[in-house]
Amino acid sequence: MKKEIIVTEQAPKAIGPYSQGVKAGGFLFLSGAIALDPVSGEIVQGGIVAETEQVMKNIGALLQAAGVDFGDVVKTVIYLANMADFATVNGIYGRFFEAEAPARVTVEVKGLPRGALVEIEVTALCG
Repeated sequence: MKKEIIVTEQAPKAIGPYSQGVKAGGFLFLSGAIALDPVSGEIVQGGIVAETEQVMKNIGALLQAAGVDFGDVVKTVIYLANMADFATVNGIYGRFFEAEAPARVTVEVKGLPRGALVEIEVTALCG
């Protein structure tokens, strides 16, 4: 089975020894996305709303680079620095899954890279 590394300038570069995404076995696995601006490489300002919007934009750019879209997503994991942000994140996240929402796990964590408030990882079907 062959794997394909997914890379795009439309999403932030990896900040460690990992790939933005990997296609393998009919699936696309995206690394956890935090709210890094693809140009500056810095966390966007504006709190949980701005961060969640940027995370979803970053995920969208990676899905597009892999030739799929949000409709192909089958599973997500959301990591929150504060579970009190769940309703806000859920509202923004839900706008990206109009028809069939993927399976999902949401957990509160002690900390996220670069002090991010939210991180989302994605698994999608791909051809």
